[in-house]
Amino acid sequence: MPDSTYSSQRVGQRVRDARKARGLTQRQLAQRMSCSLSLLTKVESGHAPASPSFTAAAARALKVRLAQLTGQPYEDPQRGRVHATIPDVQTSMLSWDLPDDTLPVRPYEELAADVATASGLGRKARYAKLGVMLPPLLDELSAACHAAERGAERERLFGLLAEAYSGVTAIAYALGLFDLRSQAMDRVRWAARESGDPLRVGRTQWQRSTLFFQAAAYDRGLRLLERVHHDLGEDITHMAPPALSVHGAVHLRSAMFAARAGNRPTATAHLDAAAETAARLGRDANHYGVEFGPANVLMHRLGVAVELGDGPGVVHWTGQRLPADVAPVRAGRWWIDAAKGWLDYGNQEKSLAALQTARRVSPEQTRNHPQVRETTATLIHLERYGKESLTGLASWLGIT
Repeated sequence: MPDSTYSSQRVGQRVRDARKARGLTQRQLAQRMSCSLSLLTKVESGHAPASPSFTAAAARALKVRLAQLTGQPYEDPQRGRVHATIPDVQTSMLSWDLPDDTLPVRPYEELAADVATASGLGRKARYAKLGVMLPPLLDELSAACHAAERGAERERLFGLLAEAYSGVTAIAYALGLFDLRSQAMDRVRWAARESGDPLRVGRTQWQRSTLFFQAAAYDRGLRLLERVHHDLGEDITHMAPPALSVHGAVHLRSAMFAARAGNRPTATAHLDAAAETAARLGRDANHYGVEFGPANVLMHRLGVAVELGDGPGVVHWTGQRLPADVAPVRAGRWWIDAAKGWLDYGNQEKSLAALQTARRVSPEQTRNHPQVRETTATLIHLERYGKESLTGLASWLGIT
């Protein structure tokens, strides 16, 4: 766990310290990161927030772990309920091939209901409750899978186990526990293959692609997603709703990879393909734990605009209204992106308002998101006089 002084630093300060420790000038690091010297200077000085793509590129160029620059996990001893669940989660993860034969195995329907509840907690970004629920559920599902005879019932149980392991990836992502997330992703992939469901395997590859974001390996992420598209096919006219959801989600993820690589035409093409798929689906849906539909296309249009530094695009897309029933974890991400987009566009008031909305709709997600801390720290740096609402947000985040 980072000390309080280090954890309150901005990413730019950590980048500057790591750069100097390696004897690099700003110009040399900017060249290694393939970013402008102006942007690096602004981030290091606190005049601009570090985006996830900037931080990943800096970590790769400086040959340091991503968490060394983000300062994660942001553990607060007074409010660390999510962190307190991690040791039990890790124990269950390590015990994947050591099922407890003494555990009673409940009927499939009861296990499926609990997995649905866990997935619902993930969609609501209720990570503390999810972290409490997962260890015994993972243990029970593991025992059930190992005890089951080969056949359809065993495959269905492994499908549940894959979805439950996805809950671990959600918590690990929220807290910045990248090693745990990679381990959980391996478990998801193993359970998905055992389920014998090609769509679940495709969904797992879509999920796996996020690991290439943190490595700033956008070309490899796109190659992985191209493989998923090849397996699914491109003819959406004959796809059932679950296949449409996975197909569309792959296009949205591809758009984000292209945007982070600075490839606007490719990002736009993927967004348009996803919009066509969403229109075919006709509604917002959740298949295999994948949120997809018109609302998610809208969210990714904003995300791509923020990644590309498209100020007019940020203005346009934040002017659209999210559906009232959108999952809190998705709404939280929308407002987190909006906050950075508005700050980049020079509107500090709207940026702060977006952060406050993110806190209201998805507090656990907002408190632990590096982009929130970066945006807040930059707002503090740019404000000549402290606003009570801004200092209150900073205090809630644990920023000194």
